[in-house]
Amino acid sequence: MDILEQLGELLLTSIPTIICFLVLWVAYRQIVHKKLVQVLAERHTRTEGAIQAAQSEISKAEARTAEYEQRLREARSQIYKAQEARRRHTMEKRSAALGQARQHADEMVKHARAALEKDVKEARSSLERQADALADQVIASILRPVAASGSR
Repeated sequence: MDILEQLGELLLTSIPTIICFLVLWVAYRQIVHKKLVQVLAERHTRTEGAIQAAQSEISKAEARTAEYEQRLREARSQIYKAQEARRRHTMEKRSAALGQARQHADEMVKHARAALEKDVKEARSSLERQADALADQVIASILRPVAASGSR
């Protein structure tokens, strides 16, 4: 029984330690643990909130980037259209200028041909007159010696 007595005595002497331990445990739970859990929960929500905010900002930035790229494509398309319109307008002006130049050249050729034909007619008529005059001179020079010998 000596062991039981010692065990009982040990149990009785450990009761204040157990009570002290329980008071300490309750105080820890009330003072430290609750605050620690609150701080960890707040940290978790802030961390998750920051992650969600970052993801939201990333998605907004991606949306703005996509919108910027779309606007850039539209601007390039408008520039290409304007360049094409200018090129087409220039080609039309060039074609019109070429048409006018051809028409002017055709008119100049017609006038030159008409002038050439007029010059040819004048030259022919001049040659015919000269030929007639030369023929008259030749006939006169041939007939003069004959006329002079016939009157002798």
